Amino acid sequence: MTLHLAVALEGTGWHPASWREPEARPTALFDAGYWTGLVREAERGLLDLVTVEDTFGIQSTRPSEPDERTDQVRGRLDALLIAARVAPLTSHIGLVPTAIATHTEPFHFSKAIATLDYASRGRAGVRVRVSARPDEFALVGRRVPGTRAELFGEAADWIEVIRRLWDSWEDDAEIRDAATGRFVDRDKLHYIDFSGPQFSVRGPSITPRPPQGQPLVAALAHREVAYELVGSSCDLGFVTPAETADIARIRGEIPGSPLVFGDVVVFLAESAAEAEDRKGRMDSRLGRALVSDASIFVGTPAGLADLVQEWHAAGLDGVRLRPGSVDHDLPQVTRGLVPELQRRGAFRTAYEADTLRGLLGLPLPANRYAAV
Repeated sequence: MTLHLAVALEGTGWHPASWREPEARPTALFDAGYWTGLVREAERGLLDLVTVEDTFGIQSTRPSEPDERTDQVRGRLDALLIAARVAPLTSHIGLVPTAIATHTEPFHFSKAIATLDYASRGRAGVRVRVSARPDEFALVGRRVPGTRAELFGEAADWIEVIRRLWDSWEDDAEIRDAATGRFVDRDKLHYIDFSGPQFSVRGPSITPRPPQGQPLVAALAHREVAYELVGSSCDLGFVTPAETADIARIRGEIPGSPLVFGDVVVFLAESAAEAEDRKGRMDSRLGRALVSDASIFVGTPAGLADLVQEWHAAGLDGVRLRPGSVDHDLPQVTRGLVPELQRRGAFRTAYEADTLRGLLGLPLPANRYAAV
């Protein structure tokens, strides 16, 4: 089973105090070159994909923490537009921005991801996020939060709509025959006629079927209803095992056979003591120890390689790494972890596919509307 690696990009890193680290570049956070450089570094390490975080609300380290804190990064660029900027400046790595399905119309996002797939020549995906945060609902102002089951049910419908819209043009719908004046075969454009509790969409899309047919759909899942969303609607799920023994149980709770990556926050250095010191310094600036939904690894790239291989052997298809301080820990991944895994014969030494689905071993899906 092929080992896959991804990295999750969030500001200056997943530790809220990372912006104060010596290597951090907080003044560059809103520059396109900052994000381009990070993704190129990830591509240098032959990683499968990067995800780019996004929210509708101001960042908060935990739901109960007030937004008045001024000692942490606040504000962000749009994840999809970051991916669009980076797409023509990279060649192989998958680009997976976050979409807040709860507050985003599926028609708009379907054509945006289809466009990203064209811009990247088949390397686009979307990480679907469900929001129950009252502050995010207040920003939109159209409705109040529903139950957890309702929100995830809506997300499943959202994914179904974008998938149908991607298929609403058959692969050979464009004729482009100047001599006859026929640009498109109208019989190969299809109404999707979706109707659900939150929205109804007729279609077709205004964007031809993407190069991958279906760009990658991913979601983060911690338990129950989110596992169901991953298994029923997604190609890839990110999960958060606390320890290796949790992996078999988690995989057993996810229906179907999507790819599953384990998430881990990483603080890396040449020695475990140095890594501990780095995290301790950031914790002291935060005023408490970092709390995370995912496991936290503090140590050397070789030690992280042990964990990655252990999780892979336990049944995960890959690992998504969340750098504690991105300007320090991402190079530790690409120039430390990856060479160590390569030395062990556990990770690729060159990209072997040109599309994200190809990298992940996923076939080009048939168009549901095409005549058999």
